[in-house]
Amino acid sequence: MNHFDVKVLWAYIVLLLVGGLIGFLKAKSKVSLVSSALFAALLILTTLRGVFQPGFALGLANVTLVVLLVVFALRLAKTRKFMPGGLILAATVAVLAVLNLAK
Repeated sequence: MNHFDVKVLWAYIVLLLVGGLIGFLKAKSKVSLVSSALFAALLILTTLRGVFQPGFALGLANVTLVVLLVVFALRLAKTRKFMPGGLILAATVAVLAVLNLAK
């Protein structure tokens, strides 16, 4: 991953964590808080140089993002509300595109 990819991924990580925190504060959803923290931790590990080989880090980031894509697509289909599921779904698609199409 290049510097731009890492910056985009960090912005997504912050968005993911803020979303989990808002879900916890508004709906008292511990699942939202814990799952956002776990997925963010996985993504953080992929951005840190020296933790994983670059190819593995990109693959792990892609798998993590695809899992989140499915989760948020299901949430959007269930609630039919753009916020918050649709927004993070669109952000996930954008991050996947940045990570994989800029090569």
